[in-house]
Amino acid sequence: MRVLILDPFSGAAGDMITGALLDCGADRETVVRAMRSVVTEPTVTRVTRAGIRALKVDTRSTPVHRTLEDVEKRIDEAAPDVPAPALAMAHRVFRRISVAEEEVHGHHVHFHEVGADDAVADIIGACTALHALAVDGIQILPVTLGHGTGTGSHGTFPIPAPATAAILKHSGLATISGIHTGELCTPTGAALLAEFATKAVVDLPAYTITATGYGAGTRDPKHTPNVLRAMIVETTGAVPAGGMPEDTVDILETNVDDVSGEVIAHAIAAFMDGGARDASATPIIMKKGRPGFLIRVISLPATSAALAELMARELGTLGIRCIPAVHRFIAERTIEEIEVEIVGKCKKMPVKCGWMHGSVYMLKAEFGPAREFAAEIGVPVRDVLRAVETAGWKYMTEQKQGAGAP
Repeated sequence: MRVLILDPFSGAAGDMITGALLDCGADRETVVRAMRSVVTEPTVTRVTRAGIRALKVDTRSTPVHRTLEDVEKRIDEAAPDVPAPALAMAHRVFRRISVAEEEVHGHHVHFHEVGADDAVADIIGACTALHALAVDGIQILPVTLGHGTGTGSHGTFPIPAPATAAILKHSGLATISGIHTGELCTPTGAALLAEFATKAVVDLPAYTITATGYGAGTRDPKHTPNVLRAMIVETTGAVPAGGMPEDTVDILETNVDDVSGEVIAHAIAAFMDGGARDASATPIIMKKGRPGFLIRVISLPATSAALAELMARELGTLGIRCIPAVHRFIAERTIEEIEVEIVGKCKKMPVKCGWMHGSVYMLKAEFGPAREFAAEIGVPVRDVLRAVETAGWKYMTEQKQGAGAP
């Protein structure tokens, strides 16, 4: 099994992550071409930080304030030069940032620093580099945040920045303050690490290091290297030929017989927002013939304790069973935006794609947006779902043919 280990011991920013992945072996031409679709020619140079040689990525772009819609349009414009899974990942990274900004500021209108072209290019570059490395899983070591205060478009803020803290709160990633003042982990870096953590591998067995890389930050303190380290390792648990990547999850369960369907629906949504990989409710017959529900939550081991507490609070249950370290096979999945036309009205609709060996093997329209579109145009939702999935398969086929064209 090929695993990427990221060690943000001096913090994390988008350019540091991109530089580390390039230094670890990601194809430079592919990554630079993807970034060039957003900014003028980025530079990748070899620098030294406190005695450690690292790659420094510079984009030299100007500040721009954008809405999430503006940023996503900017990302979509890069589609001809960015692999589809990397493009979808970049969209998810910015949505994480948008959710965090709204959580901190309320109704969120504009990105400031994170909406500039350099941030867009860094995120596209990092996602493209990760895709190019083709790893089976990722392990992220504790993130160093720094301490003190910083200054941004909203004035003076505590470190970690409120948006950074909000992103990491939902990620399940471990963090430490470290001994240095200043902002060591940016919102962009936090969002990238949080997204990468969705491919987390836990309880990593013995492994062999096959590649190392260092991405440099701008500052160069004398006594601590301002770099982020990446390592590619090969474990003994290799993916079988023709098989799927593997990881380990915990299964949390509890039985309830005094909770309404509305509360259960709300609780399931809360579990997913809290980092659960899946959540469900199954009707059961309990002791003395009472009807009830089996509530089951699938969690990464790092978030199991927090999710168990959330289950207890939301459901009022007194005990949560944990079935630890359940082995599972997983497929890479992305959300793609597909343009569809129904009864003369065009709209971009999200579809969930499952990937295996670089190709889509499963494609499904997202029900919520399809239901809203169906209500908007007065068409049965099943017809909208069918049209979106048909358009999705057509789009993915065209993308594959375009990628294979001479």
